Amino acid sequence: MNGIVLIGFMGAGKTTIGQLLAEETGLPQIDFDDLITEEIGMSIQDYFSIHGEPAFREIETRILAETLTKSAIISTGGGIVLKEENRGLLKEMPRVVYLKTDPAELITRLQGDAENIRPLVLSKTPAEILAVYQPRIPFYEESATLVVETTNKAPQEIVAEIITKVGE
Repeated sequence: MNGIVLIGFMGAGKTTIGQLLAEETGLPQIDFDDLITEEIGMSIQDYFSIHGEPAFREIETRILAETLTKSAIISTGGGIVLKEENRGLLKEMPRVVYLKTDPAELITRLQGDAENIRPLVLSKTPAEILAVYQPRIPFYEESATLVVETTNKAPQEIVAEIITKVGE
């Protein structure tokens, strides 16, 4: 198996599902947030504040190109699909899974997550968060080879569905 790339909005479960898929498949897990934080030497939130989103997206693209050559479970960042270049890279991969989550559930998860502070949702209302999410939906769908609905599903249930559908 060459690996699985997980895409989806913040709070969709990419890190959690990625960890569980890694355990199930025996493949290593690569989490984009960890890779980028290591690369930039600071939190993503601080990098956004200092350098801005365009600079962050450039680093993200370079790391995506490097990472897709590895046989692993790759948990990307929520904005990976914003750049056309990234969508092109993802379309070349055989197993890109879009973790699709109901917007109301995403809002609940994001607002309740004190551990993962996300720069694009700090101090935003639910309507503002949805305004960030909704334009990305077609990009997630365009980039994915498989869409898995995660709303009201336990992580193990999602992992089992992914493994079944990718023919593991």
